[in-house]
Amino acid sequence: MMKQYYRKILEEIGEDPDREGLRRTPQRASDAMRFLTRGYHQDLRSILNGAIFEEPYDDMIIARDIEFYSLCEHHLLPFFGHCHVGYLPNGRIIGVSKIARLVEMFSRRLQVQERLTHQIANAMHEALNPLGVGVVMEARHLCMMIRGVEKQNSKLITSDVMGAFRSDPRTRDEFMRLLRDTGG
Repeated sequence: MMKQYYRKILEEIGEDPDREGLRRTPQRASDAMRFLTRGYHQDLRSILNGAIFEEPYDDMIIARDIEFYSLCEHHLLPFFGHCHVGYLPNGRIIGVSKIARLVEMFSRRLQVQERLTHQIANAMHEALNPLGVGVVMEARHLCMMIRGVEKQNSKLITSDVMGAFRSDPRTRDEFMRLLRDTGG
């Protein structure tokens, strides 16, 4: 069904969907949209797949520079960048690849960066019940770069901090310093 809508879009912009270069475009565009929004068909439990482990480690853990790609829900244009996730374990740790999968699951939905940041922090909190969680995202938005104000070097930076990352300025400062000091 989506394929038919893409065919109609091509017609609406003045193209001939039957010309050689566009004949398969409606199907390719439909497949691409399904891929880019596959996060709607995933859930936290299946993503984590039991990769939470009892461990007495109690210092800060940070997974940084996790690449992500998402679609702006306002214009259906991509935004992309890096996500940094930190947490203070409370007797449990998570397999590091699962943090990246969690970022991927939420980013593969129609999004605004602010909500995406919050969803990742909440999911980490729900999965681990840590002493604190911090998420920082930095992204370039094509809706701002190729249309509208056309600002090529702009970035949006969002953060969400919970628990000790919110209540203890030293913990928050350590998290931010570690991101900054190591190139984040």
